[in-house]
Amino acid sequence: MTEITTYNRIFFTGIGGIGMSALARYFLAAGYEVAGYDKTPSPLTGALEKEGAVIIFSDDPGDIPGKFGDVRYRGDTLVIYTPAVPRDHPVFRFFAENNYEILKRAEVLGLISDNMRAVAVAGTHGKTTTSTLIAHILKRSVLDCTAFLGGISKNYNTNLLLGESQWVVLEADEFDRSFLHLHPSLAVVTSMDADHLDIYGDHEHLQEAFHQFMGQVRKGGKILVHNSLQVRREVNEEVDWFTYGLEGEADYRATDLYFSEGYHHFTAHTPEGEIGEILLGLPGRVNVENAIAAIAVAHLLGVSNDSIRKSLFLFEGVRRRFDVRVRGEKYVYIDDYAHHPSELRAAITSAREMFPGKKITGIFQPHLYTRTRDFAEGFAESLSLLDRVILLPVYPAREEPIPGITSAIILDRIKKKEKELIEKEEVLDRIAGDPPEVLLTLGAGDIDRLTEPLEKLYREMERDEGEK
Repeated sequence: MTEITTYNRIFFTGIGGIGMSALARYFLAAGYEVAGYDKTPSPLTGALEKEGAVIIFSDDPGDIPGKFGDVRYRGDTLVIYTPAVPRDHPVFRFFAENNYEILKRAEVLGLISDNMRAVAVAGTHGKTTTSTLIAHILKRSVLDCTAFLGGISKNYNTNLLLGESQWVVLEADEFDRSFLHLHPSLAVVTSMDADHLDIYGDHEHLQEAFHQFMGQVRKGGKILVHNSLQVRREVNEEVDWFTYGLEGEADYRATDLYFSEGYHHFTAHTPEGEIGEILLGLPGRVNVENAIAAIAVAHLLGVSNDSIRKSLFLFEGVRRRFDVRVRGEKYVYIDDYAHHPSELRAAITSAREMFPGKKITGIFQPHLYTRTRDFAEGFAESLSLLDRVILLPVYPAREEPIPGITSAIILDRIKKKEKELIEKEEVLDRIAGDPPEVLLTLGAGDIDRLTEPLEKLYREMERDEGEK
């Protein structure tokens, strides 16, 4: 087994990714020399450079800095990669051909967490908000924790939390079977919807991988699953199983739920009684469900009811997870990472719940050709819940184009008259020329590059409205 402590330098291929950047921050904080490659600069790479990382944006291996690119020091340098950067990329190929030690990000997370007590949140959606809620509650409690988050926590303005205790919170990512490198003490499974069919082939094989993950929870540990999921508890008979949910019977559930003045108010029921008068400032019933999962984890780990209640009231959310960027008298702008039909549905219905009677416009950038092909019908169905739909071209990420698979196959199926397909570069002019009352940006690709200019535009429009 690789001992990370034998290295002095860590190089990341794809350092600007949300998961990779959290690991980079971890190693920077631990005193390692950190460098990396990414395709383009971003706010995350800028932040990492300020924190001490050296980052290149060139494909030329000759630009790899200092001892990182000197093969005489390869025994002292660990390379961490993400599947988002292809194996034939010149920078990756340089390290591979020169026999550097190369590990996948998920393997490194596994090595770190194997020496700790891990809370791992798995699911095809809900992972980031749920894990950030859990980390926030534990961080504010006597337990404390370290956390590797899949989004930027608005409370802490980072995707890495460092703690003094043995507890670590992390996302258990099903992509590329990454979560099979983890052996947590407590696992949460929020959902097992069909996704990543380019990896798994079909829904059945994806569900099988989730069961394998649940089988890896340590003896004497705990597994918390959404009560709608059909799971085979025999995969791990050495743990305690619990359920959570909003509808139906569950060990952890919510009642007396209503939304008022920006907060969900509810009572949480646990196997040991009630936690009353909870206020959660995240809109959308799906986030109440995520909060119930976080409450369950905290309760199972012994956090007091009072501490849970206070932490939830103070939770500010996660960037790009139903992230309300502008909320004015006339204009509202919300940004969300939704890239699966069920996530789109949750974001759009949450906006309807918050702004009943308002016209809602969504800009959606499909992520991956395979996902567009596999879920075109589902995407169209969810997007038809909007009043006006603006589609962008498919963001390819790691994939090559598939003949006949474009955003047009979604557009054709959307049952709304107000729909169009435009280039990303046209968005600002289109929105400025016909500004929606409520605007959502949706997607997991580089649509996030539009959030700051759109926020600026909406703040200016709101200011102009106030001056009339």
